[in-house]
Amino acid sequence: MPSLKIDVRTSPFGSPDLVSFFVKGSPLPPGIPSEEFEGAPFSTVLLRDKNQRTLVVGLGEKNKIEPDTLRRAAGVAVKHLLKLGSKEIALDLAAHANHVAPAVEGAILASYKFTGFGTPAKKSTRGVLSRLQILVGEQELTQARAQARDAEIIASITNTIRGLGNLPGNLFTPISLAEKTQELAHGHNLTVKIWNERQLKRDNFGGILAVGQGSVNPPRFIVLEYRGGAKREAPVALVGKAVTFDTGGISIKPGAQMDEMKWDKMGGLAVLGIMLAAAELKLPLNLVGLIPAAENMPGPEAYRPGDIVTTLDGKTIEVLNTDAEGRIILADAIAHARLTYKPSAIIEYSTLTGACIVALGHQRAGLFTSEIKLRDALVAAGKITGELVWPMPIDDEFKEAVLSEVATAKNTAGREGSSCTSASFIKIWAEEIPFVHMDIAGTAWVIKPPAYLEGGATGFGIRLTLQTLRAGLPV
Repeated sequence: MPSLKIDVRTSPFGSPDLVSFFVKGSPLPPGIPSEEFEGAPFSTVLLRDKNQRTLVVGLGEKNKIEPDTLRRAAGVAVKHLLKLGSKEIALDLAAHANHVAPAVEGAILASYKFTGFGTPAKKSTRGVLSRLQILVGEQELTQARAQARDAEIIASITNTIRGLGNLPGNLFTPISLAEKTQELAHGHNLTVKIWNERQLKRDNFGGILAVGQGSVNPPRFIVLEYRGGAKREAPVALVGKAVTFDTGGISIKPGAQMDEMKWDKMGGLAVLGIMLAAAELKLPLNLVGLIPAAENMPGPEAYRPGDIVTTLDGKTIEVLNTDAEGRIILADAIAHARLTYKPSAIIEYSTLTGACIVALGHQRAGLFTSEIKLRDALVAAGKITGELVWPMPIDDEFKEAVLSEVATAKNTAGREGSSCTSASFIKIWAEEIPFVHMDIAGTAWVIKPPAYLEGGATGFGIRLTLQTLRAGLPV
C-alpha cells in the first residue's frame, strides 16, 4: 500500500479528482439542476468532463457549519471517490480554510479499510488514496500546512489503532499488545514499562491476575510515560481497559455476537493512541498511560463468582459476576496511577457496560465525573471532534449500591442504574484524585458505519482527548 502524501497548495497539481464543498443557498455550479441538488448536509453530486471528475458535497446551511461538518463531508467525499477507484483527491477548502484540520482528519479516517486476511470472497474495486491535496488561498498556506500536519498525525495514529482493534482474539493477545506497544513507541519520547505475570504477582496486582488466570494467554500491565511538561508537574493519568477477548469467564456470555468481544480492548488501545500522538505532537505536558491487559476465559484456573480479590492497594473485591471483569483490572491500574504518579487527574476509558448502549446508543459515550470543569471541557471537545459524550451521574447513592458486606466493594450491583454503579465502583480506587470515567461500549466500534467510516473499530477517545489536552485540561 503506497504511503499517503499530503500537499497543501493554492491550485491543484496534475489531474486529481476534485471535491467542492457547497453551502446551501449559494449559486449552484454549472450543470447541476436545482431539483437534483440543493446542498443538504453530506449530499453529493458527481460532475464529469473530459479531464476531471468533480464531486460536489453539501454542507447544509452556513450558520450550522461546524468543524465536524467539514470532517464528515470530507470523509463522505473521499469514501465516495475511492469506490470509483480514485487515488489522488484534491479538497477545495479555499472558502473553509479555518477547517483544514477536521477536513484532513475526515479524509484520512475515510481512507482506512481493514483488509482482513487471505483473499476476500468479493473482489473490491476500491482505490487506495496515495495523494491528498488541500487547496487554500495564498494567505492561508502557512496556517493550513500546520493544521494539516497535526491532523495527519492524529488521524493516521487513529487508523493504526483501528487496525489493531480489528484484529481477532487469536491473533492479538495481551502479550501481542505489549509487544506492539514497544514497537510503536520506539523512536518516540515515550518510556514503556511492562509487567509479566510473575512481576504482576510479585507486585500484588491481584485484579489483573484474577481476570487473566483462566486463559493460556497470560495478562500484562503496560505503562507509558511521556514527559513534555515541567519536571515537577504532576502528570495526567490515562487508564484504558484492554480485555483482548471477553467470553465473560465462568459467567459466560451468550453466544450471539460474542465475536464482537474482540473489541473489548479498545479502551486500552485508545490510551495507546493518545500517548503516541501526544509524543509526536510534542504536547507541553506530562502524561502517563496505563493499560491493564487480560483475556477473560472460563479455563480450569479461572476466577469464580464468590471469590474475593485483593487489588494492588489492599482494597478487596467481592466477585459476583466474572463478566464484570473490566472494572477489576482497572482497579489495579488506577491504584498504581494514584500511588506511583500522584496525578493531577485520572481519565479512564472502557467498553464497560451494555447498559450504556441501551441509554445512549452508538452515537455518544457516557461521561461520568463529578468534576464540573473537566466535564464541560470534554463535552466541548466532543462537539469539535465529533466524538460526542453525554454527562451521566456518579453520585454517592450509586457508590452505596456497590458496597459489600464482606469486601471493600462488590463488582456488580445488578441491572438498575448499572452504568452509574459501575462507574462509581471504579471511582473508589481513584480516591480523592479528580476522576473521569468514559464508558465507550457504544462508540468503540460500529457494525453499521456512518457514511464516512468503515465498520469495525473507531478509535473513539483519541481525538476527543487530544483536543481536550491541547485546549488545556482544567485541573
